[in-house]
Amino acid sequence: MKNFVFFSLLIIYSTVGYSQIIRGTVLDEKTKKPIGFASVYFNGTSDGTVCDENGHFEFNRFKHWYMPLTISAIGYYSFLLTDFSSTEPIDIYLKTKEYVLKETVIKSKSLKSSRKKFMKLFKDVFLGQSDNSRKCKILNEADITFNYYKDKDTLKAFTSMPLLIENKSLGYKVSYYLNKFEYYRKNETFFFTGNIAFTANDSSLENRKLYVKRRNDTYIGSPMHFFRTLSLNDSIIEGFTITNSAFEVLKLRDIVVQDSSKNRFLCYPKKIKIRSSKGISYLNTLKKYIYFDKSGYFDGFGINFTGDMGNRRVADLLPFEYKIEK
Repeated sequence: MKNFVFFSLLIIYSTVGYSQIIRGTVLDEKTKKPIGFASVYFNGTSDGTVCDENGHFEFNRFKHWYMPLTISAIGYYSFLLTDFSSTEPIDIYLKTKEYVLKETVIKSKSLKSSRKKFMKLFKDVFLGQSDNSRKCKILNEADITFNYYKDKDTLKAFTSMPLLIENKSLGYKVSYYLNKFEYYRKNETFFFTGNIAFTANDSSLENRKLYVKRRNDTYIGSPMHFFRTLSLNDSIIEGFTITNSAFEVLKLRDIVVQDSSKNRFLCYPKKIKIRSSKGISYLNTLKKYIYFDKSGYFDGFGINFTGDMGNRRVADLLPFEYKIEK
């Protein structure tokens, strides 16, 4: 892939509220009927719960008070709750996924050779092409539908089901709620968004030792590692060398600002080069201020990564609870 349009996990800066216990009901936007067994979770973590059959949920957001709460259900677009100021139960309305399929539609029972080709391309982009990706498996590939627009040279992928992914390299089971996927063949760029929930799969002590080693190795030089390092107060950004277009080395004070509440933001209007032990990455800011915090959580819509960090995809993601182990 020549270029990488940074894929977002719909990570946005959330409003800090007063109540830690969130109660609500998940409803269909059109019918106003409850949606049973919807998932309620913090995107990019293993912390979540499930609604009851009447769409009711109660959830304690204490561990991740700074993050938006994601609500997902089969056949619906995910909803991000960012306003936690209300102490009363809230109603959350989900919008049905409606796909308008035009031209060539590739389904599991037709045009098998084309589907096989598109599936490989999809997995190369979505999972990545790292060592971890080779040990990842999408368990429900049949739920993915492809729509290839010849005139626009664009491949689109749709699914109303969460993608169930087994990452045998890092020891996680992943549910990924895909909202949008587009690949532009002409310039080899792409864009996809969605929400992700993790479940650890440490099945044995022997496997766990391997998982720890691979997770630690994956963490080094990752965006999570980078933003966690930026949350420290050291003037030198340990583990990374950051330079601007004039080859000047940048320090923490050059690229990070802090507001009155001590929230931190990446703020640098030009492209920067990031060198780590894993390789070279480039970062372009798409917003003036990009929120991040000490967990490695950051506003994915505000950044475009290329290079090493840009090549890390779903197979290389770690939950925000991850801590490096020895």
